[in-house]
Amino acid sequence: MANRRRKDYYEILGVDKKSTQDEIKKSYRKLARKYHPDRASEGEKKKSEEKFKEISEAYEVLGNPKKRQEYDQGARFFESGFRPGADFGFGAPSGDFGQFSDIFDLFGTGKKRRGYEAPEKGRDLQYNVQLSFEQALKGAAVKINVMREKVCSNCGGTGAKPGTFPKKCPTCGGRGQIAQNQGFFSISRPCPQCLGRGVVIDNPCSVCRGTGRAKKTEPIAVKIPAGVTDGSRIRFPGKGEAGYRGGPHGDLYVITRVNSHSIFKRDGSNILLDLPISFTEAVLGTKVKVPTTNGVVSLKIPVGTQDGQVFRLKGKGAPRLKGMGKGDMLVKVRLVIPRKLDKEEKEILKKFAEKRKENPREHLKKFM
Repeated sequence: MANRRRKDYYEILGVDKKSTQDEIKKSYRKLARKYHPDRASEGEKKKSEEKFKEISEAYEVLGNPKKRQEYDQGARFFESGFRPGADFGFGAPSGDFGQFSDIFDLFGTGKKRRGYEAPEKGRDLQYNVQLSFEQALKGAAVKINVMREKVCSNCGGTGAKPGTFPKKCPTCGGRGQIAQNQGFFSISRPCPQCLGRGVVIDNPCSVCRGTGRAKKTEPIAVKIPAGVTDGSRIRFPGKGEAGYRGGPHGDLYVITRVNSHSIFKRDGSNILLDLPISFTEAVLGTKVKVPTTNGVVSLKIPVGTQDGQVFRLKGKGAPRLKGMGKGDMLVKVRLVIPRKLDKEEKEILKKFAEKRKENPREHLKKFM
């Protein structure tokens, strides 16, 4: 039988023969992230599985200094039963699990496979943001200091001391479960040594103490859309805590708290304003200037305007969320009655009343 052409593991991992072990490991982990099958689309999954097997096989050799030396000397040890994916279906060595378990702990497998936990979304966070009345109307870019858990930068999320890796649990064999016979039944329970994870860490990371995660406070810029109200809840995807075992980040929810205004009030997308007018303005009619949140406008007060009457200024309200236009401004007239009159003013009003001979309570007579 003709000799099979030996694979160039250096070429597969994108390194050269002079590369250090750290450079080989770094290149492998980068490729493992890129070609992990559970990150591929359905159409690309088979291709990714093959590529992942290939780079796993290469790292099984080059990641081990002794095997690398034998490989460089031309030995055929690498054909002695290496079975990528024997335990996981798509790419893990059958030898020492220690060099590879971090990849499955970091990325997960998409499904629970023999005790290894699936990727899990990170925790959602919620923060309050204080806004002025004007910021709520016009929108604003604000920064908030968020404390959240991130993947530990020292160990890359493995939980193990840099240069080491989690190992397959010797108690459960990496399954995460152990079986106990109860008469005719066999009951499985989480492994007490690895607590169901399937891996153990002999040398924990000094920074995260084996958790693979570290808390950090950092400023995050968020854009508040125009038109929010007090208590609006805005979602910012992926701004929460880091996921577990390669899962996606959680979300950040911002709750808006809006300061009150000295003259304006909100009713949904409408803005309310009380407008004081005098007795004579209400009786005779006039034009008055009215402040809005976007400049001053002129409002006509008809003859005989009544206290409490509402005038609508279309499109002068708050922006509606999701680009649905603007609300209106509702101007409510408040009649200001003079508290003191001089003698001449009283005589004028008496003559006015005698001439009008009005009785606004006429409709109540039948009840008296």
